[in-house]
Amino acid sequence: MADRALRGMTIGAKSMESEDGVEFAERQMITYECPLAHVTTVPMSTEAEVPQTWECPECGQVAALRGEEEPEDDEPKKAPRTHWDMLLERRSIDELKVLLDERLKLLRSGEIYRRRF
Repeated sequence: MADRALRGMTIGAKSMESEDGVEFAERQMITYECPLAHVTTVPMSTEAEVPQTWECPECGQVAALRGEEEPEDDEPKKAPRTHWDMLLERRSIDELKVLLDERLKLLRSGEIYRRRF
C-alpha cells in the first residue's frame, strides 16, 4: 500500500509538508548598486541588520546600499596611536638618542653578533 502512495513521486524533490499555519517573517527589499551601475535587490527580514555593502552578482565588485548616505560624525576622529607615539610615552628623545648610540656602538664593534641569549 505504501508503494502505491509514492508511485510517481520524485522522492526528495518535493516536500510533503504544507504551509498551513506557518507565519513567515516580515520582509523588506534592500537595493544595492555597484560602480558599474548594476542594481541588485535582496529580500531581507525587517529584523535583520542590513549590511552597507553587498557583492554584485553580475561583476563581483562591491555594491553600496542605494539611497543611504554616510552619517556625518560631529566629533572629530581621534588618530590611532603609532608605535612611535607609544615609545615617546615611555622615553624622552634624549634617552632614545643614548640608546641608539649604545646599539650602534655594539653593532659596529661586532659584539652584538657574538652574544648568545
